[in-house]
Amino acid sequence: MSHPYARELGDFLRARRGRLHPRDVGLEPGGRRRVTGLRREELALLAGLSTDYYQRMEQGREVRPSDHVLDAIASALGLDDEERRHLFTLARAARRPVPARVDHGPERVPESTRRLLRVLDTPAVVLGRHLDLLAWNPWAVALLGDPAAHPPDRLNMLLLMFDDRMTGARGCAAWEQQAMDYIAMMRAAVATDPTHPRATAIVGELSIRSAEFRRLWSRHDVRESVSGTKTFQIPEVGDIVLDWDTYPLPGSPGPVMLVFTAEPGSADADALRLLASLRATGRSQESYPTRPRDI
Repeated sequence: MSHPYARELGDFLRARRGRLHPRDVGLEPGGRRRVTGLRREELALLAGLSTDYYQRMEQGREVRPSDHVLDAIASALGLDDEERRHLFTLARAARRPVPARVDHGPERVPESTRRLLRVLDTPAVVLGRHLDLLAWNPWAVALLGDPAAHPPDRLNMLLLMFDDRMTGARGCAAWEQQAMDYIAMMRAAVATDPTHPRATAIVGELSIRSAEFRRLWSRHDVRESVSGTKTFQIPEVGDIVLDWDTYPLPGSPGPVMLVFTAEPGSADADALRLLASLRATGRSQESYPTRPRDI
């Protein structure tokens, strides 16, 4: 049986090789090609490796590349800084024996983090390493709906995004970009523990029931934290456009805090405050779903 990190490393290399074309790296395409990206022998040539050695890496066989070799591969593939770190994380983990036992206990949110959530004057939630929704503040409830009304094992950003009952914007560019952001964060988490049962369950379920997820997951994009802008369509107050950012919390790997903010004094800030006021007075029941909105 191959090392789980070696398998993940091989998958990552194949995905990154597949996105490059010969002309991207100064090579002539030549005659008819059976692959859309670079051939293994072309990538090996660019990295200064033998084709057999590189092929064994992609196949997840027992290969322990040195940092010098990893640098050469990263340069040949044109990896950015996060992708390079991901490559080194996987390869260095593949050099070590598979641990006999790994702690897969439940993630816990410290009380100090919960206090921080309560004092924040804007919507914020805490996401676990596999994008499970662990904690939230009243502002987030007003904006997104009440997570407590949903089964705990379904409170996961990826499961929610790919649940047809909760997503009405499937297929639009903004939805796909956010889905890619979350998937890239999950990829970074998988790099720290490819056999974690929670990651295996989420990825396995979505791979079976969602062709969209399979397509995006196969890209092997990786990001440790992300940010963006999202428009929330809320009948009582109209559209609210909020920026969102993720902030790592203590732990390795640890949870992240996802915070939504509006420009102070803007119409979006006023609409968000009005929504929170309506929710506090119980006058926004129609826009306060029992299931979380697509975050």
